[in-house]
This record gives sequence, C-alpha cells and structure tokens, in this order.
Amino acid sequence: MKLIHFVSKRQLTPYWYETITHQGISAFGPSGYEVFRNVKDYGAKGDGFTDDTAAINAAINAGGRCGGGCASTTTTPAVVYFPSGTYLISSSIIDQYYTQLIGNPNDLPTLKATAEFSGFGLVDGDKYYSANLNWVSTNVFCRQIRNFIFDLTNILGTTSATGIHWPTAQATSLQNVVFQMSAEVGTKHVGLFCESGSGGFLTDVTFNGGNIGADVGNQQFTMRNLTFNNCVTAIFQIWNWGWVYQGISINNCQKGIDMSTGNATGKSVGSMILIDSSITDTPVGIITAYDPPVTGPPTAGSLIIENVELSNVPTAIESNGDTVLAGTTGTTTIAAWGEGHEYTPAGIKTFQGSIMPNTRPSSLVSGGKYYVRSKPQYNNLPASSFSSVRSAGAAGDGKTDDSAALQKVINSATAAGKVVFFDAGTYLVTSTLLIPAGAKLVGESYSVIMSSGSFFNTNTPQPVVRVGTSGSTGQVEWSDMIVATHGNQAGAILIEWNLATSGTPSGMWDVHTRIGGFAGSDLQLAQCEKNPESTTINNACIGGFMSMHITASATGLYMENNWLWTADHDIDDPANTQLTIYNGRGLLIDSTVGTFWLVGTAVEHHTLYQYQLANTKNVYMGFIQTETRYYQPNPQAPAPFTPQTSLNDPTFSNCAGQTSNCYDAWGLRIVNSENVLVYGAGHYSFVNNYAATCSVGGGSENCQLNMVDLEGALSNINIYCLNTLGAVNMISEAGKSLALYSDNVNVFTDDLALFRLASGSGLSGSAPGPATTTSASPSVSLSWKSLGCYTDNDGGRAIKGYPVPGGAKAMTVELCQSTCSGLGYVLAGLEYADECYCGNSINYNNGPAPDGNVKCNMPCDGNPNETCGGPSRLDLYSLGTVSVPTGTQTSTSAAASASVTDTGDKTWFFRGCYTDSAARTLTHGNPVPDAMTVELCQSMCYEGGYILAGIEYTDQCYCDNSLHNGGTLAPEGNLYCDMPCTGNSSQTCGGNNRLDLYSYGFGNGTA
Repeated sequence: MKLIHFVSKRQLTPYWYETITHQGISAFGPSGYEVFRNVKDYGAKGDGFTDDTAAINAAINAGGRCGGGCASTTTTPAVVYFPSGTYLISSSIIDQYYTQLIGNPNDLPTLKATAEFSGFGLVDGDKYYSANLNWVSTNVFCRQIRNFIFDLTNILGTTSATGIHWPTAQATSLQNVVFQMSAEVGTKHVGLFCESGSGGFLTDVTFNGGNIGADVGNQQFTMRNLTFNNCVTAIFQIWNWGWVYQGISINNCQKGIDMSTGNATGKSVGSMILIDSSITDTPVGIITAYDPPVTGPPTAGSLIIENVELSNVPTAIESNGDTVLAGTTGTTTIAAWGEGHEYTPAGIKTFQGSIMPNTRPSSLVSGGKYYVRSKPQYNNLPASSFSSVRSAGAAGDGKTDDSAALQKVINSATAAGKVVFFDAGTYLVTSTLLIPAGAKLVGESYSVIMSSGSFFNTNTPQPVVRVGTSGSTGQVEWSDMIVATHGNQAGAILIEWNLATSGTPSGMWDVHTRIGGFAGSDLQLAQCEKNPESTTINNACIGGFMSMHITASATGLYMENNWLWTADHDIDDPANTQLTIYNGRGLLIDSTVGTFWLVGTAVEHHTLYQYQLANTKNVYMGFIQTETRYYQPNPQAPAPFTPQTSLNDPTFSNCAGQTSNCYDAWGLRIVNSENVLVYGAGHYSFVNNYAATCSVGGGSENCQLNMVDLEGALSNINIYCLNTLGAVNMISEAGKSLALYSDNVNVFTDDLALFRLASGSGLSGSAPGPATTTSASPSVSLSWKSLGCYTDNDGGRAIKGYPVPGGAKAMTVELCQSTCSGLGYVLAGLEYADECYCGNSINYNNGPAPDGNVKCNMPCDGNPNETCGGPSRLDLYSLGTVSVPTGTQTSTSAAASASVTDTGDKTWFFRGCYTDSAARTLTHGNPVPDAMTVELCQSMCYEGGYILAGIEYTDQCYCDNSLHNGGTLAPEGNLYCDMPCTGNSSQTCGGNNRLDLYSYGFGNGTA
C-alpha cells in the first residue's frame, strides 16, 4: 500500500534564515570559527525515530565552545539551527555560553524525549557539573531559544521531567515555544524550570498539561503572552524580587498562580504584577501568603493585578487558606486590586483590597490592553528579500572601517524594500551610521556595531547609530544586535532615536548597548581594572557619553528586551574581574510628543542616571531594572562628566553638606512629565566603592542615599511594585524623601507596592474608574501673579516650606514658583532671601502685611535683582487666577510655641524638629493609640515621669529625660516634621525619622 504524505502550506514555506548564505564570523574568536551551524550538517535526522542527541550536542559544541569549567566569553558565539522535523533525544541537550537555538517558525521543529529520557531538561541551560551551576546565573547573558515544541509525553507522567532548565540573566529570551506534557492524574512534568538569575524575558509560550507549567524564581523577569492549558498549577513562583506577567491566559488549571512559598516569618516571593490577563475554568486564581502583620518580612508577597478577566473562577485570590477576594462562577473583570505597602502623603500604609486602576492614555492602548508586538522574524519573506552586509563589502572583523559599506547597503536595501541582514561579526564605524525611515535591520548572534576613533571622542557628542533625523517620519524595525564602543569614546551617544512614527509603532527587539568588558573593546581588564584605593580617574576608560537618547521629535517606539550595559566586569576574563568604566548617561527620553513602550528593559552602571524621562508623556514601563555604579562614590557624581542643562542632567548640587553617598547615580528620574506608568521596577545599589557590606537585604542598606527622583510639574505618575536595594530613600520628590527603605523591607529588596502622587501633587493625580483611557490633550499654560507682601508667623506658618533644586543659595522667584507648581501647589511664597514656601491656602491668621511691601525688601540669594520677602514676610504669588483661600489651622499645631498646662505654672514647650534613628533619640516608647495627638503623648510622658515628649510618624510617642544617640535639631529645620497626627489632623506629629519635640517646664535653653 502506498503512503500518501500530506504537507501543509506552512511546511512548504522555507525560512529565509535556513537558505541564506551563511558567512558570519567571530571577529575576536578562533581563526576559521563558524558561527552558524545546522544540526542536520552534524548528522541529526529529525525523522522522529533516530536518536539525535549526540548530533545536536555536536553541533552546539563545535569550534571549542564555552561549556563546563568556562566562566563566560563573547568570542565563541553560535546559532544552532533546526530545520522542521521531530528530533528524538534520550538525554539533555547541553547549552553552551552565548548560544541561540533557532527553529523554523513556519513549521516548528519538535524536540521529543524518549520514554527512557535522562537529564535535567530536554535543554539544560546551565548544567550542574557539581553541586553548583556551571555559570554564575547572574552572568548568563546573550542567548535565545525560539521556535520549538518540547514534547515530554513519551515520559511516564508520574516520572519527574522538565522541558527547559533556564537559569538566566539579561539579554536572554524564549520566544514562540510550546511545551507538551502529560496531563494524567499525578503528573510530575514541568515545562520551564528557572531557579535563579538576574533577569530575562519570555514571550509567546504555551504550556499544555503538566504538574507545573512554569516553575520559576529569579531576581526579576518579564513574561508576556503565555498560555497555560490543563496544568495542575499554571505558575509556581519559587522566589523573586519583582515580576511582571502581561497578557497571560490560564485555562482549565487547578491553580492559576501560586506565590505562597515560604513560611510566616520567611516569605520567598517579593512582589508580582499581573495585567491584561485572563483566568478561565480554574478553581483558584492566585494563592498568596500575604497576612500582615504576621507576614515576614513586612512587604513580602506584594501583589498588584489590573485588568484581569475571570470566567468560572470561584476564588480569585486566596491567602493562607482563606478567600481574600471572591471570584465568580460567571464572568467578571478585576479592574485593579492589590496588597502590600502604599505611599500616602501622611506616610506608608498597609493595604489589601481594590484600588483605582491606572489611567491609561489611549495612545498606549490597543483593544483595551497595552499595545504589544512580538519580534518580527520575517518568516514569510524569501532569502532574496534580504541584503547581507558582508556580501555588500563590510568586513565585520572589528578592525576594518565599515562605515561607508554599511551606510551604502542600508540606504540601497531600504530604498529597494529589503531587510538589511547583519551577518555575525563586529562592524567598526568611525562616523555616525544613519538608519533612515523604512529600514528593517536584523542581526545574527547579536551582531555588533562598534564605534572607534576621534569623531566620538570630542566635547561635541555624536551618535554612533542615528535612527531618523530630527523631524523625520516613518517606521523602523531593528532586532538582535549590539551597539558598542572601542576605547575612549567620551562623546559617543550609542543610539539616537529621532524618528516620529504614527500608525504601527517602530520597534527595537533584543537590541542592546554594551560599553566595555568584551574582547576587542580595549575596555577590559588590561585597561580598566578596578582600583578602589585610587581616586584618580582613568580617562582612557571613559567609554561613552550616553547609551540611548530618544529625542524631542521622536514618538511611537516599542522597545522589548533591551539591555543598556556599562560593564562592571570583564566577560572574557576567566575570573570575571571587576572593571571601572565610565559612561555618563543611560536612557534619556525627552520627547515632547511621547508614546513609548518599554517592555522588559534594563539599564546599568551609568554615572548620572540609568533612566531619565524629562518633558515627556505617555510612557509604559515594565519591568525596568537598574544597577548603579560599583565604583561610586569614588569619584563622586557627576565626575568625570559635566552636567548639561540642555539635557536636564542632575547636578548633585543638593548634596552639599551631605554624606558622600548622596553623590551617586539615580536609578530613575522623572522630570516635568505626565502619564508615566511603571509596572514593576527594580533599582539596585549593591556596593559602595566595590564594598558590598552596604546592601544587606533585610539589614542595613546605605550604599547610596537616594534612588528614584521626581522633579518639576508631574501628572499621572504611577509606580507599581517599586523595589530598591541599598538605598536609604526609595523615592524622593523635589529633594524630599517620600519613602524610606526601613519602612518597606521585603525578602531581600524593599518594596512599595503602590506609589501614586497624591491628589494635589504635580498637575493632577491618577483618576478613578475601571479600565479608563484618556486622549492626550495639550496642557494649559498658567502664569504666576504677584499678590504682594504677606505676614508669616514662625509659630504658625502661612504655608509650608520646601527645598528647591540647587539649594537655598540658588533661590529665585522662578525657582520657588517652579518647585511649588511641581508639587501641585497654587501658592508660592519667598522669605528671608533664600526660603521657599508652598501651599493652597493661607493659614494661622496670616494675611496681607499691614505695612504693605515695606518689609519684603531682601534680595534673592540666587538673583539680587529680585526680592525674596524679608523677616516674617512673604513675597506671595498665585498660579493662574486663583483666589487666596484662608485655611482653618490654628495655633494648636505642633509648630505652636506652647500647648498643655499640666500642673501649677508649668507647661509643655515646643523645642523644634529633631532627628531620630533606629537607635532612638528618646529611648522610652509608648503603645501606639488609635488616635495620637500632641496632648496625648505629652500626658503619657508626664505620667511616666519624663520631661521630654516626642511624636513621630503620625502616631508614635517617645519619652525621656535627655537626648541620646546623637539626636539633635534637624538640619533642615521643621521641613520634615510635616505628618499630621492621626488623632488631630490640624496638628503635626513628626515625620520619617523626625520628632516634634516638647519639653516640660522649660521655656528656654536647650532640651
């Protein structure tokens, strides 16, 4: 009988990458080294009957790869290609460092385990040759697996089996993968197992059957467009610091996401975000172990969900066996819900329940969800639609100047509607490479464009790659490449994006920047080894000016799985020795039009900041991850760079008089921007001048003073699950700390599950309503109007004082006005030459000065041509046409000079705002009542026999007869004693590590 084979249309479509001429090289690798290898050239059959294990491993290992005993390398990259077929394997395929496993996307090849399969994963991504992983999982960079089916169904369901073992770090991904597992009762199959690492990205992955679809733990991860069908547990979260699941579909599983690992005092999961997802026919949607105050650490198990559809999910969220959010046997959508710590103007609060969803700008949304787009593989195009840069004359050897050859082929291919194919190699350029609108570029094994020469080492910064020119429109698609520098390139902007795109956004997938730490960079161990004992700056190791700049004219860019890295260690050194390399700025977005998506991005080790958003709007970010510089503060920022006003660079001038760890790079800065929506952030500072004793998770964290900075006029700024490590202040606004790490301790980092600017901060807060979208509209320009000279009583301030950028010596009328409007206030007042006050009403019976402007006569410290009030006098301004309302506060405020009379002629006197610490200025604490007032604390201290009473953090009362542990008057005065008392909001009860201090019976002198 003749067998008839039916071939699908997809099987008949060849994949261009299989048929194109392969001529990629490793510029700094062994002579004659071949990057591309087809498994069938090494004897694999793919017929479903032959054991192909040895042939596949031979293809992976050819050429002397980095495997067992090798720390890491960039010199032996490989692409291992699998044509369509079924590849039977009896033991693990052992991945090697810097490897891409790629199958035919038109007809996914299947890796199918035999019934007797042995090994840890059909693909073992980091083999245990001993008790430890072969590679340090936080250093496993630059690898991919895409376009495969992993079939475990030959293995008995009750036998443990794993699809992929994947400890991994930055610049790695899984895409377009299917796991087929046993669905029989008692199945022990696991699709994906990841036990450690420092980042990664997954997209377009399907899990069918199995005990656990994804069994995962890592510092942080972004997983998008995952589908789980008929798993016992779809996702088991082993541990993490932060995680984003976006576009997840869970169907007919027994459990959706289980993040309850650990015990009551030692939770393992830090935080998780689930957005734009669905759970169907699953008894329990999410299992947590969050149970404050029993939960330890305090913020462990933080959770935010937004826009999640439920269909026949009786229990939406379960914690410790109890239902904390009921589901439905019908259908419903959870607009937003969360648990953890929440920032409020009155301090940090614990919450568990429904929250307002973020207001999503319509430009970021498609079909009611955030816009997403997977990396194009151009699988429907023939090889003739691609122009090879090596065929066009580029050498890619890391030595030849390829500038002209590359520009010529990019221009000609784009004009002809072809895709530019960068064969594997390192392409040296000595002038800017322009990518015009309409271009499509795709690399091979992370092809490198590397700048070199004097053009990029001047005081006039120049882009290495420029995408579009200012004002140009159109679309560009760019994937699988690296932009780097060679030697001293102090003026190099690695990527400058100018293009304005409407309609389908432009995209940048798996495109990274890398400064130093790799062979051929001349920024390695021999040139830039760390030297924490020296204060001398090695100018030869200034590797860049900025990693990426999205300019004022740009709009409509989708970024996915991008890593902007200034090397902290030498990848090609067997010991991975640490380096000191300088690169000024990370990612700057100062587009005035906005509309950007940053999905699974990371920026590390830049001098001034990692991410900065200035004068922009409509930005989605999630998950974002940063590390600050290992050498900081030696030298102190901004050295060795000079701040540029035109780029809104931070100057660090506010650090004058503060500890040296104030002069450290920012993880994230948001300046004069609106509609910035951050879904998961990890900002880490592990070391101080290479010493790691300052980042003890759950212990002392003081590697640097500040981490996230908010400045200027802000609107709709929302951060879900903000994680920091090693920073005293997690987030600050206009120089004022809004959240301390010590109040938000998590499993290793510190977590603030919900941060939103309060109503009145910035231009506006986040508006309520389910799945709300807004259309972008131009902001209204308001002007300041002088109201004249007003009184201001030291015992009861008319409005509240705030610091300004640059400090008191920089004070001008405009600077104070800008500070107040940025904080959301409509009144700005200047006093005594260098003081700025803000508010929305005049308090304590203050008003227009009875003597007119006579005493508002002191010149401003920052501009002597302007007046900045006088003693107890404010030069007052209002924003727009607002009137000046009178507040209701009276002299019962903690700022009043005296309050309660307890016995005879003795009274309590206010002594000012004092510093406090964990060691305590006043050592006798009292139980916290439901409603703290100044009088209540004074009474408790008096009854205990104490003459000093201090109130802190809205509801804490401390007593003593003397000051201890260095407590003293706060250097900034009463500024940070600004939190209202829980029992009387017209009084203030200290602040974060600040005491409103009172003494009994002593009206003068020192307490």
